[in-house]
Amino acid sequence: MKRFAILALAALVSACCGKATESQLRPSEYVTTLVGTQSDYSFSTGNTYPAVALPWGMNFWTPQTGKMGDGWAYTYGAHTICGFKQTHQPSPWINDYGQFSLMPVRGRDKIDEESRRSWFSHQSEEARPYYYKVYLADPDVRVEITPTERAAVLRFTFPESAESGVVIDAFDRGSCVEIVDENTVAGYTTRNSGGVPENFRNWFVVRFDKPFDGVQLADLAAKCRAGEPGVQYPEAGKQVTGDHAVAAVYFATHRGEQVTARVASSFISAEQALRNLESEVGDADFETVKARAQERWDEVLGRIEVEGGTEEQYRTFYSCLYRSTLFPRKFYEIDAEGEPVHYSPYNGEVLPGYMYTDTGFWDTFRCLFPLLNLVYPSENAKMQAGLANAYRESGFLPEWASPGHRGCMVGNNSASVVSDAILKGVTPADDVETLYEAMLSGRGKVHPTVSSTGRLGHEYYNTLGYVPYNVGINENVARTLEYAYNDWCIAQVAGKLGRGEDAAMLEKASQNWRNVFDSETKLMRGRNREGDFQTPFSSYKWGDAFTEGNAWHYTWSVFHDVEGLADAMGGKTGFVEMLDSVFVVPPIYDDSYYGARIHEITEMQVAEMGNYAHGNQPAQHMIYLYDYAGQPRKAQWWVREVMDRLYSAKPDGYCGDEDNGQTSAWYVFSALGFYPVCPGADEYAVGSPLFRKAAIHLENGNTIEIDAPENSSENRYVGKMAIDGKVSERPFLSYSTLLEGAKVRFEMESEK
Repeated sequence: MKRFAILALAALVSACCGKATESQLRPSEYVTTLVGTQSDYSFSTGNTYPAVALPWGMNFWTPQTGKMGDGWAYTYGAHTICGFKQTHQPSPWINDYGQFSLMPVRGRDKIDEESRRSWFSHQSEEARPYYYKVYLADPDVRVEITPTERAAVLRFTFPESAESGVVIDAFDRGSCVEIVDENTVAGYTTRNSGGVPENFRNWFVVRFDKPFDGVQLADLAAKCRAGEPGVQYPEAGKQVTGDHAVAAVYFATHRGEQVTARVASSFISAEQALRNLESEVGDADFETVKARAQERWDEVLGRIEVEGGTEEQYRTFYSCLYRSTLFPRKFYEIDAEGEPVHYSPYNGEVLPGYMYTDTGFWDTFRCLFPLLNLVYPSENAKMQAGLANAYRESGFLPEWASPGHRGCMVGNNSASVVSDAILKGVTPADDVETLYEAMLSGRGKVHPTVSSTGRLGHEYYNTLGYVPYNVGINENVARTLEYAYNDWCIAQVAGKLGRGEDAAMLEKASQNWRNVFDSETKLMRGRNREGDFQTPFSSYKWGDAFTEGNAWHYTWSVFHDVEGLADAMGGKTGFVEMLDSVFVVPPIYDDSYYGARIHEITEMQVAEMGNYAHGNQPAQHMIYLYDYAGQPRKAQWWVREVMDRLYSAKPDGYCGDEDNGQTSAWYVFSALGFYPVCPGADEYAVGSPLFRKAAIHLENGNTIEIDAPENSSENRYVGKMAIDGKVSERPFLSYSTLLEGAKVRFEMESEK
């Protein structure tokens, strides 16, 4: 009876005061960094790792379950951890560079990777952007990590032991460790996966808050064992340099004793590593650094507020937004004068200014960079300055950088990334001319050692208007389509800068997509140098003329001329029929180009969406093309289907590779109700907003307000859309309108 009275009183108060405000967590508390970690070589549900980092931070940290050098550094299905690794890995396919690890141990015989492994459970694991915690069963140690941009603090809670310790592993392929004093270990690692000059090093310093009782140093590659003459400090000196340098430091601990390690690194010098440690951590304790990290994440994630969704939708949304604000990462540091300075991954020099890296534009031009331009333009301004520096230092804009030019994917999509930023007024004025020159220059050359940088096949493209199928250049249709779109992007900048002659030439070149469109099949198709189309032709063949997809996926890569593509297909009716067909045709495939099924094929098959392959980027904008054909309700249907079925906040929460924020940014945009089909244009296509309310707080002080009060799983269709009180007749929003702080109201309805 008493309980009933309390409930009745609560109901009365609620009725008197109106509807209670929805109670929500801090944005950072919705994020789980484990989304996408239940992946392996054969099947990707993200191919991510739980990155403990700050937004766009130079260094990430992750628990390491895989062997040294394994691109799958952490996999959710693993049961043991062998270290806590500083990582710069953008994807398992590109792998890592500049990595080293710390691992707590008990006993002086656990130095190498396998002997120090410990069992763990996800039940004792907490994975947040600003904080990671796990219990290691074998040494009976709890490990906690919290980050800064270039440093981190690790806290170890030890048992009672005379042989508690921490192994600092500088990894193989050339490394060094040194005992600086009774509290400090320093060294460097050179391990990388390519894309670095000869003088590449990542210098690190580790400072403990408890003096060492004992130390062991070894070059594991020389098969040195603990206690051997020549490997144990102080008898053999304070430094080991070799192929695989390792230091182990020991101290006696009582049960529950916490030992803290403050860690920082630098690509510039040992002195700069120490400067990074002092400036970003100093004497701050673990909880202070953790609080600062969470505040920074709340600031970045809180730029977008959402209401009127489920708990799971909040967790998925903010976990995706977290992934959208990790890459590209900072590759610059702050010198003694407080100025940005960077080690150049292109020429090996230390130079002034910004540098960012670890992203592939083939993925991220589509909506990751448009998200930055809208919500985080000041960060992208520094990225654009970094791209100008990359061109000055190498003669090319990167297409895939980690940390320098890497051979991966196709296209010249730096043109899209650079153009969209210039056209939206984000790029620093001093860099505009340099970047325009860089884009024009890239049309007529290819990197001498990294063929994916520049334009492979430019000789054919610039004369024939396409890259031929039969001249030994793979993925030729994909290259042609992307070069054509890239030319359109450059044309828009040329127009803005008053370069009329350039603009006219580039606009004409942007129509080169027509040269690989086959009117008979209404699909893109390889074309021989002689002018005839490839024979035989299978629309289901992955690779070959396309990149990680088939003709059903790549045919829609005419971002800049959707109306022209529709006309080529016989008009809007034929266009919609072809769009519908993507979802209707069975998920069959031809993998003969690869010689085996690639994981992207499997991910398409299991999605139960015909030949639609959301798990890879070429098709991700395709759903929104229904807007251009006057059938936005089909776009709304499929957008919701993809959000509801192919995304979650679970370890298997993606439907393919997450790819440096691109697949996550798709969800962020789509949940807000619009999507940038054509970066470089002013327009966004409207889909189906996921939440009843959303607010995007812009850096100019304005706020975009999105209101969909009748929104629900059934009410996924937009009956009317009003912008600042005026009903719109078209399912599109403009960047310029949003920038002014538009109020967008959606009247949602169910299928009639």
